[in-house]
Amino acid sequence: MRLQIMRLVLSLSLLCIGAAASLSAQVPLMHKVEPDSGKIGSVLQIHGVFLGKTKVDEVYLTDHTFDMKVKVLGQSEDVIEFRIPPSVKPGRLQLLVKTTGHEPMLLEQPVFITVEEPKETLEATTTTPPANGTH
Repeated sequence: MRLQIMRLVLSLSLLCIGAAASLSAQVPLMHKVEPDSGKIGSVLQIHGVFLGKTKVDEVYLTDHTFDMKVKVLGQSEDVIEFRIPPSVKPGRLQLLVKTTGHEPMLLEQPVFITVEEPKETLEATTTTPPANGTH
């Protein structure tokens, strides 16, 4: 009898561990972004697992002070395509997803992008005005 109870407890424990592992395995996870940098308006692709519409509701860029929602252009189980929004500031930003379901969660992802400064801003800061108004 004691051996049967031990087997039952062991079987139930393994069943619970297996169920927990399968639930956690379906959390959206981003692996990389291509390209990993771009200017405002650039289209980037996120590659990962469980990125489909049944798992990911919204995508954000975050600097850990402000989260900015991006426009998702396309979405499948392993790729999300998005455009860098016009009001984002240049710099290094992390990706964040809002999950679907009754209790949605915001999950920081282990991938970053670099938003480049607009070209006209770079030219304005790197050119020096002529001395004494001469050309």
